[in-house]
Amino acid sequence: MTAEVVFALAAVGMIALLCQWLAWAVRLPAILPLLLAGIVLGPVTGLLDADALFGELLFPFVSLSVAVILFEGALSLKFADIQGHGKVVTRLVTRGLLVSFVLISLASLLVLGLSVPASLLVGAVSVVTGPTVIAPLLRVARPSPGIDRILRWEGILIDPIGAVFAVLVFQLLLSSHQTGALLAMCADLAAIILVGLVLGTVGGWLFDQVVRRGWLPRALRNFGMLAWVLFIYAGAEMLAHESGLLAVTVMGLWLANWGELELEEITEFKENLSVILLSAVFVLLAARLDLRGLIEFGWPLLLFLAIVQWLVRPLGVWVSTLGQALDWREKAALGWIAPRGIVAAAVSSLFALSMANAGLADADKLVSVVFAIIIGTVVLQSLTAKPLLSALGVRRPPSNGVLIAGANRLARELGLALQAQGFPVLMADPVWENYRRSRMAGLPAYYGLPQSEQAEAALDLGSIGVVLALSANTHQNALAVYHFSHLLGEEKVFALRSNPGEGGVRRESGLFRRRQLLFAGEEGYGALAKRLSQGWTVKTVRLDEAAGWAEVASRYAGDAIPLVWVDPERRRAYPHAGGTAPPDAPLLVVALVNGDRVAAADGESPQPADQPGAGG
Repeated sequence: MTAEVVFALAAVGMIALLCQWLAWAVRLPAILPLLLAGIVLGPVTGLLDADALFGELLFPFVSLSVAVILFEGALSLKFADIQGHGKVVTRLVTRGLLVSFVLISLASLLVLGLSVPASLLVGAVSVVTGPTVIAPLLRVARPSPGIDRILRWEGILIDPIGAVFAVLVFQLLLSSHQTGALLAMCADLAAIILVGLVLGTVGGWLFDQVVRRGWLPRALRNFGMLAWVLFIYAGAEMLAHESGLLAVTVMGLWLANWGELELEEITEFKENLSVILLSAVFVLLAARLDLRGLIEFGWPLLLFLAIVQWLVRPLGVWVSTLGQALDWREKAALGWIAPRGIVAAAVSSLFALSMANAGLADADKLVSVVFAIIIGTVVLQSLTAKPLLSALGVRRPPSNGVLIAGANRLARELGLALQAQGFPVLMADPVWENYRRSRMAGLPAYYGLPQSEQAEAALDLGSIGVVLALSANTHQNALAVYHFSHLLGEEKVFALRSNPGEGGVRRESGLFRRRQLLFAGEEGYGALAKRLSQGWTVKTVRLDEAAGWAEVASRYAGDAIPLVWVDPERRRAYPHAGGTAPPDAPLLVVALVNGDRVAAADGESPQPADQPGAGG
C-alpha cells in the first residue's frame, strides 16, 4: 500500500510536469492541459482518487497551497502600479469587479437555481482572472499596446484584490449562517478582519526586520519566507477561523509596498514553488470534479456561460470605461478577453469544503460551476481572441522592437544606437546598477530576468521582434536564448558566446552553440568589454553602393566590428551573426570602432549616419 501511494504521488508530479511542458510547447495557458489531465484521471477513468490518496490531509494541503498562491499575488501588487496605469485599470478592478460579482451572482441564482450563499460565492470567486492565463493568451493574440497594457495590469492587480474580496464575502456568509444573529455575525466578521489585518501587517514587518538586521542568512531567506508565510496563515486560523488567507495577503501587500527587502531572489523562488503547487493542486482538484453533476445542469449551464461571456464582461468594461478615450473597437476587445484562472479553482474548492461543513446548501455545486466558467472562458477566448482582434483592427503588426537581455555598458551603447534609429528598445538586467544606468541614459528597462514568469506577466513582449542576449553571465544568456527561441523563433534570437580561449566554448551546451552567435561568434563579452575600456565606441555609419563594409572597415584601419545591420526603409534590424548575410545596400551599420580612428575616418567617405550611438 505504501509503495502504491508513493507511486501515485510521483505520478501526479510527472503528469503535472508533462502538462506544463505541453502548455509551453503549444503556447496555451497551462490550466487547460492540467484540467484535462485531472478530469481524465479522476471522473473519467477513476485512476486518481485525491481523497483516498491524501485522506484528511488533502484540504490542509490545498489550504496551505492557496495561502502561498495568494501571498505570491499580493507580493506583486504595488499601489503605485494602480496609479501609474490609468483610470481604466483602476475602474476594472473596482467597478468592473462589483459589476461582475452582482451579475454572475444573479445569473447563478436565477438561471442555475443555486442557493443564495452558493450564488454569491460563485460571483465572488469568478471575478478573478490572473496573469497565469492572461499572459499566454496575449502573447498569441498580440493586441495593440494600449489594450495589452490594460489587460496585463488588470490581471496582475485583480488576482490578490479579487481573492481578498472573495474571502470577505465568504466570511460574511459563514458568520451569518453560524450565528444567526446580526450582532454576533458582525462581531465574527470584525474578528476575522482584525486578525487578518493585524497579523498580516505584523508578520510582514517582523520578517522585514529580521532580514534587514542580518539575523537570517541569505541562504535561508527563501526557506524562511515560506515557513513564515505558512506559520502566519496557521496562526491566524487558530485565532480566528478563516482569517488566514486575508492575513497572508496583507503580509504580501505590506512587504511589496512598505518593506525594504530585495525581493528578486524571493520572487524567483516563489515563481518556481507556485508552478509546482498550482500544477499539483489543479490536477488533484480537477480529479475531484463531479462530471455527472455538471452534465445534469443541462442547457441552463450553457445559457449561464453565455451570460458570463456575452453580458457580464462587456457590461463591466462599459461601466469601467465611461468617459475614457477608448473607441468601440478597443472596448469590444477588452469586453471579450477575461479568462478565469487557477486561483478561482483553488479558492472555490477550499470554500466548498467549509460550506459543506457549515451545512450551506449547494456546496457540492460550487466547484462544478466555477470549473465550467474556467473551461468555457479559457477555451473560447484562446480560440477566438486572435481572429477577433484582427477583425476589429486592434491587433498589432509584426514588431521591430529589440529586447536586450543584459544592460552592461556594451548593451547600453548598442541600445542607444538602435533607439536613435527609431527602434523600440527594452533593456532587462537583474543587476540594479545596470538597470539604474540604463534608466539614466534614457533607455526603457526592466529590473529582473526577462525570461521569468513575473517579466512575462508585467512586460509587453508582443512588441519584441528581435532578442539580443548580451549579459556578461553566459548562463543567463543561455536561459534567455532557450526561452525566447521558443516564443519568437530561433531566427530572431541571438547571443554572445562564451569567451574563446578560456574554456568557455567547451562549457557551452551543444544546443546553445547551434544558436545564432552574435558578431559572427568571433568575440566574447570579455574581449568586447576590454575594447570599450580601451577607448573603442559604438558608432552608426551609413553604407551605400559605392562603399560597403569592407571600405568602412578600411577607413578605421580594420579596427571595427559590425554589430547590427539596419535597413532604414523597412525598419528592420539584422544582428551581425555567424552565417547571417546583411540585406542589400543601402544600409546603416552599428559598429564597435576604435575611438582613436574615428576623427580621421569621419572626415572621409562614407559619412557617419545622422544619429550615432552614444555611451551610457
